[in-house]
Amino acid sequence: MFEAVEELLVEHAALEERLADPSVHADQANARKLSKRYAELTPITRTYRAWRQAGEDIEAAREFAAEDPGFLAEAKAAEKRQAELTEELRLLLVPRDPSDDKDVILEIKAGEGGEESALFAGDLLRMYLRFAERVGWKTELIDSNESDLGGYKDVSVAVKTKGASEPGQGVWARLKYEGGVHRVQRVPATESQGRIHTSAAGVLVTPEAEEVEVEVNNNDLRIDVYRSSGPGGQSVNTTDSAVRITHLPTGIVASCQNEKSQLQNKEQAMRILRSRLLAAAQEAAEQEASDARRSQVRTVDRSERIRTYNFPENRISDHRTGFKAYNLDQVLDGDLGALIQSAVDADAAAKLAAAQEN
Repeated sequence: MFEAVEELLVEHAALEERLADPSVHADQANARKLSKRYAELTPITRTYRAWRQAGEDIEAAREFAAEDPGFLAEAKAAEKRQAELTEELRLLLVPRDPSDDKDVILEIKAGEGGEESALFAGDLLRMYLRFAERVGWKTELIDSNESDLGGYKDVSVAVKTKGASEPGQGVWARLKYEGGVHRVQRVPATESQGRIHTSAAGVLVTPEAEEVEVEVNNNDLRIDVYRSSGPGGQSVNTTDSAVRITHLPTGIVASCQNEKSQLQNKEQAMRILRSRLLAAAQEAAEQEASDARRSQVRTVDRSERIRTYNFPENRISDHRTGFKAYNLDQVLDGDLGALIQSAVDADAAAKLAAAQEN
């Protein structure tokens, strides 16, 4: 492991020297690529230097302890610190998801439960919007289909960073674990007998693809136009401005009706389609390469029930990581940090175990 770290330190130093050269920044695309790699290696370099310093502290404390036993406590503390840094280094050396710094398109769809499910989908949307606000991300509503009582049958939102993010802190790096079925247990607003109902909503998170990442042949697309509709199916305009795009080779469909013009709706639908095609291609590649490399937290089909929101107990439970807390009201207000971190930690542990087996 430490031989690999030494090689990364050499690379880090070389990148630092190149980035200090003003001529490198004449090519902005290359400069961004170098800066990204430099940022990835910086935590490894910093941790390794701290590990090496801890080793020097151990040796010094042991030497002094030969004359003064009081230094044995310092030696033990340094040994503990070095052991912690060793584990930290192991985690940092686990291969990162190349999409971690990407922005995402987050889609929420009402499931079983009718109007109550649509209302819960609205609660999830507000939860993610508030979380994005807390961490300083930007959000953009792409498409939505509201229900009669103010919920959402389905809604799509783009979530973006406002600038460069720290490694592991990008939008995809944090939100990719949210994909799956979210279950709610509560007394619905439409329930007159006060009985607790269970319903669910599905969340799909995909990294937003750049046009250059996904090649889409126009001959592979079927584009249908139709009239946008609002709650209850009432027509909200009199022109065929809504757009549905079907990618014929894969059967993947994307639609948008939020914008006023057919051209704007087509552009938004293409954003969603490109992201779905990129996600499908990445998942196919992961599956073909090795099952062991796939995240054991986030399943490929995202069909598993990942979380339960229990209103009577104010409890939130993540079924993948075992995380449980009784602050559901705070979570729905955007306090998602601990939940997401539990998934990040579980994923890292699974990847580390897989790497050690290999």
